[in-house]
Amino acid sequence: MTAGSAGIVILAASAAFLVGACIGSFLNVVIYRLPRGESIVSPRSRCPACGRAIRAWENIPIVSFLALGGKCAGCGGAISWRYPAVELLTAAGFAAIFLLDGPGFQLLRDLLFFSLLLPIAFIDVDHRIIPDELSLGGLAAGLLLSFLPGGDWKGSFTGALLGGGILYATAFLYEKIRGTEGMGGGDIKLLAMIGAFVGWRGTLATIFFGALLGAAGGILAMRKGGEGLKTAIPFGPYLCVAALGARFFGGGFWGWILI
Repeated sequence: MTAGSAGIVILAASAAFLVGACIGSFLNVVIYRLPRGESIVSPRSRCPACGRAIRAWENIPIVSFLALGGKCAGCGGAISWRYPAVELLTAAGFAAIFLLDGPGFQLLRDLLFFSLLLPIAFIDVDHRIIPDELSLGGLAAGLLLSFLPGGDWKGSFTGALLGGGILYATAFLYEKIRGTEGMGGGDIKLLAMIGAFVGWRGTLATIFFGALLGAAGGILAMRKGGEGLKTAIPFGPYLCVAALGARFFGGGFWGWILI
């Protein structure tokens, strides 16, 4: 790679970072409002403490939080670290995905996929729900985008059916054996959505690594909470992390399996 082409890549990745920061600001709105049944379009963002409308210069991703010292410009109330963290995470994710994919339709698919997984993970942690607007909407988007050049519509549909089917069967058997619900319908829809983006191979890798991450997180949560097997554990965040790993590093998983 020449110095000139390297400079272009760095410039493009920087642009992806900035776009990601702006998208992250919007995802903060989604994370806060969607579980509460509020519009994600209007009204303008407001301070959660005093209700004052946030002015444009106070809403610059990452920068405004640092400039204001993490406080509301009106009432001086503390602003959660969550907001700049989501913006920074989205920005870094967009830049990394651009560097991994390069320009093209696959970049579009992966950026949308990431932008769906991130709010789903945070909402599930906060509220123990996965909104249908994200899971089913993402499922439809993943299936439709699979028809774009470079996509695999057969793999997309197979992945969606496999993902939703495996978790549905698991939840059904768990409830029959233990007499209690062990997995919510939101997780089933989420894995169907994941399957639409990563195909059947990525779906199996997601289930494998999601189960490992979930088991590790569950053990820690049970030891911390002291409620044993009754501890409620959101599975969505583990599936989201595993799905990203399956999408970008799933080839290594299958290479290991086939050795």
